[in-house]
Amino acid sequence: MIERTANDALKKLAGQFKAIALTGPRQSGKSTLARTTFPEKKYISLENPDIMESALQDTRGFLHGLPNGAIIDEAQRVPQIFSYLQQILDEDKEKGKFILTGSNNFLMLESISQTLAGRIGYLELLPFNFGETSKIKGFDLSLAPR
Repeated sequence: MIERTANDALKKLAGQFKAIALTGPRQSGKSTLARTTFPEKKYISLENPDIMESALQDTRGFLHGLPNGAIIDEAQRVPQIFSYLQQILDEDKEKGKFILTGSNNFLMLESISQTLAGRIGYLELLPFNFGETSKIKGFDLSLAPR
């Protein structure tokens, strides 16, 4: 795996905030970055219809089933999750408890800004940058745009 330059920023934010919002375009590596940076955290994808339905039907119960926090992928699919997280984060001192990923920046950030202001750090992940791609085995620098 190619180490992302955003890895250090993600770790730093997790040491400062109770939750992190990791956003960016589809296929930019958000899930991979979150999972490799925090391998001890449970990973939950709200793209899975059964998991999403469970979270929609009983958001409070869904989150209480995650006492150690988690990586919640595509968090914007269950918008009420942010309101429930507010209370959980207010009652807990642990930093970096939840890592929330999402590719729909507008909806996710609007929901977060209303309920989690001051409790959450933000990191936008873009596709590989030039320095990262130059580390790929077999990557031909002569083909890179100038």
